[in-house]
Amino acid sequence: MTGITAAMVKELREMTGAGMMDCKGALNETGADMEAAVDWLRKKGLSKAAKKADRMAADGLVAIAIETGARGAEGVLVEINSETDFVARNEVFQSMVGEIAQIALSVNGDLDQLRNADFPESGKSVEGHVAEMVGKIGENMTLRRAEGVAVDEGVVASYVHGQVTDGAGKIGVLVGLKSSGDREKLQVLGKQIAMHVAAARPLSAFVQDLDPAVLDREKTILADQARASGKPENIIEKMVEGRLRKFYEESVLLEQIFVIDGETKVGKVIENAAADVGAPVELVGFARLELGEGVDKIADED
Repeated sequence: MTGITAAMVKELREMTGAGMMDCKGALNETGADMEAAVDWLRKKGLSKAAKKADRMAADGLVAIAIETGARGAEGVLVEINSETDFVARNEVFQSMVGEIAQIALSVNGDLDQLRNADFPESGKSVEGHVAEMVGKIGENMTLRRAEGVAVDEGVVASYVHGQVTDGAGKIGVLVGLKSSGDREKLQVLGKQIAMHVAAARPLSAFVQDLDPAVLDREKTILADQARASGKPENIIEKMVEGRLRKFYEESVLLEQIFVIDGETKVGKVIENAAADVGAPVELVGFARLELGEGVDKIADED
């Protein structure tokens, strides 16, 4: 049988959070096969990491990483969840989140590729490293989402709301602006729009990018409301068209009223910026991640 070293026991303990003797026993039972030992501990109910993985992780951090080139730029957002805000303030957790955001840049924010990418100096994938940290930190953690924005000319600006550490907080926003104009002025505009996105929660950047299912649902609701008032069908159609314009103003970034001045549409703000930056400005897109969005928090029953 392969010799079991103290280092192997230590590594298994860090991966699973199980006791030292349990780890040694698992390695004995599995011929020192590390993966098999992890499974053995899970089957015996001795892996704390496995128990933690059944608990809801809806806190944590949203982190931003941006790389600026000679002409263009690329930015990514990642959301990594923990069970409590306490862990989000843990420097080890914060460091891991920051490194994962940097790795996300190399895969253009693709979540599947990010999960399988190598985590530096760990010998593990990003997903494997996160699993290992569950045992070390003592809470369930998950790499939940990643999104990216890139421009071939111009800037990717960012804003973090509820910042906990540099480049990470409760809400992260990226805005891509394409322009050959002054990049410093573009950054100022981009950050203002990113702040708007954080507050106004647009569903899409452009009307044509709205989710068809969301749009169909809205049309149905508006038509039913108009029909309930007893209007004829030809009038109902016109009423729906009018009310859809209001829906666009509430839901589409370019149609929303800019929160900073309270009167100008975002699309017009971007159009008007050309005079200041010295060239036309075009919105490429945005990304917005809010911590725990769509995750129902549940009480820990352990």
